[in-house]
Amino acid sequence: MKYFLLLSFCLVFTQVKAQRSGPSNDPDNIEKTVLATYYHRKFEGRRTSSGVKYRAKQLTAAHRTLPMGTLITVTNPDNGKSVIVKVNDRGPFSKKLAIDLSESAAKQIGIYHKGIASVNLNYTLE
Repeated sequence: MKYFLLLSFCLVFTQVKAQRSGPSNDPDNIEKTVLATYYHRKFEGRRTSSGVKYRAKQLTAAHRTLPMGTLITVTNPDNGKSVIVKVNDRGPFSKKLAIDLSESAAKQIGIYHKGIASVNLNYTLE
C-alpha cells in the first residue's frame, strides 16, 4: 500500500510539474481578449506619441500602457486571422477599448468594416 501511495504521489507531482513548465505558462507571455478599433483616415500623416507619422499602410497600433515598440500579435477569433503590430502611439482613450489598429492591420484580420471587434492579444514583456 505504501508503494502504491508513493507511486501515485510521484505521478501527480510529475504531471503538475509538466503543466507548469509548458510554454503557455510563461509569466512574461500575456494573452488577453479585448475590444479593438482602428484609426480613422483623418489621422494619416499626423505625429504619433512616439514621434513618427501615422501611416495607414503600416502595421502599427496604439495602446495606453504598453511600452513603445512592443510587438503584439492580434488575432480575430471569428476567422482566425492574425497580424503582428508594433506599438507606436498612445490610446484609445475610451475605457471600453484596449487597442487602436492601423487601417492595414484592421483590414488584414477582417475587422475594418465592423468598427469595433473583439480580438485576442498576445505579447511578451521584456
